[in-house]
Amino acid sequence: MAPEDRPLLTPPDGHRKVLLHSCCAPCSGEVMEAMTASGIDYTIFFYNPNIHPREEYLLRKEENVRFAEKHAIPFVDADYETAEWFRRARGLEWEPERGARCTMCFDMRFERTALYAAEHGFAVITSSLGISRWKNMEQINDCGRRAASHYDGVSYWTFNWRKHGGAARMIEISKRERFYQQEYCGCVYSLRDTNAHRTSQGRPEIEIGKLYYGGAADEPGTPARSSPRDF
Repeated sequence: MAPEDRPLLTPPDGHRKVLLHSCCAPCSGEVMEAMTASGIDYTIFFYNPNIHPREEYLLRKEENVRFAEKHAIPFVDADYETAEWFRRARGLEWEPERGARCTMCFDMRFERTALYAAEHGFAVITSSLGISRWKNMEQINDCGRRAASHYDGVSYWTFNWRKHGGAARMIEISKRERFYQQEYCGCVYSLRDTNAHRTSQGRPEIEIGKLYYGGAADEPGTPARSSPRDF
């Protein structure tokens, strides 16, 4: 879709500056391009202490950094903080996807996003998490609103990024950019459950760093990538 064909997006209360919590490049790619087309001044906030193992975390972050640099978008690389995430997840290890563990996870990530927004002059926060069809939009929005409510002058933008063809463009952009294609939500428990499901179907367990949209990492046309690293 050409920029002039996209619907014009307006953040809450007419603000033009937005802090975008990003979970990964495939989910945030469409959100980024949609906000760019609407002339919104936004910054990416990458805070995802849930992602496990570290190799997977670095792969997802590297892809997001690559796309942000391509579009000259500011990128905030927040702390990994896995120990605190595991502390909060204690007792929730066997919760299903979209259950109480996911609520805890969204709360933790949005709390840090809202804090950064309040400290750095962002009146609006939002997240790319909701564009995925695997996520519960209302659950995400509830967590976002709850985090923003702790700070005067900060609100959570509940826009449905799946609308107006957003979900389809997310896949188109991912294939165009040959993004790394993660095969589970991100946390160690999601990896455990996904591998158990695959094994029950006679499928091999997930191989981290192997699958990319539009082809494998070593196929022609896939952008050159260095080994995962800290930024």
